[in-house]
Amino acid sequence: MLSRLAEERATGVLTRERGVLYLVEGQVVHAESPATPGLDVLLTTRGALGSDGWWEAVSEAGAERRVGRFLVDSGRLTAGALELCHLGALYDAAFFTLGPSSGPARFRYGVAHWIGPVRPVSVDAVERETLRRRELLHRIWPEPGTDTGPLVRTGRAVDSVLPPRQRTVLDQVDGERTASDISLVLGRPGFHTLVDLRRLAAAGIVTTRSPTIVSGPAPSGSIASGPDGSRAPETPVTPLSPVSTVVAQAAEAAQASADPDVALLRRLRDALEAL
Repeated sequence: MLSRLAEERATGVLTRERGVLYLVEGQVVHAESPATPGLDVLLTTRGALGSDGWWEAVSEAGAERRVGRFLVDSGRLTAGALELCHLGALYDAAFFTLGPSSGPARFRYGVAHWIGPVRPVSVDAVERETLRRRELLHRIWPEPGTDTGPLVRTGRAVDSVLPPRQRTVLDQVDGERTASDISLVLGRPGFHTLVDLRRLAAAGIVTTRSPTIVSGPAPSGSIASGPDGSRAPETPVTPLSPVSTVVAQAAEAAQASADPDVALLRRLRDALEAL
């Protein structure tokens, strides 16, 4: 659909399960996804723009769909800073929007975004960058579970030379937050967070949280009983430990891959040693 819209030089918004792409004459001019912070968060969290300045621009120029132009004309941002940050946000949101999805894609003609024109990008360029990012993530760590699930630490000792950016991400891993949650807390692009989390997973430091298995009542007529007819005590079900989960995930990935993966084997070794 996206290629066809580019060929017909369509203007409007393409909506998918994990985000939207805005097109003008067949080129991508803006993208948004709930999986990654928007342009407003990226600008205000990093200090490039105060929140008051952002909302003033939206209030004054949003109805005319020229918020970007207002930020530059009012001296809030330079044209280069706006373009650089906008392109980063566009490629980041497009990566999630164009990810695998079971939901339908819809296109509404004539819809424009209130940010207004900044710098259009060709559909081919967006698709190439999306594929490049997918391949990079797969090379780092082929298991995509850390991209979406709640994250926990495995208990492995953290190397003192862990890069500061990865350590900042690791500090946000609390057993509840997902990669998207961490990106929002830190105000940084979602893809950058995925890269750091996959590297932490490859090093055996982070994994997805194991689902908690709750022991419920036995079905009618199936309750175990002792010789005297008394009800036997139920055996509690213990959830898998994070380390056991690491081993299971690593073993499954190893069986599914025909080629040896050094990072995978290293993680499996470290997980077994931690048992």
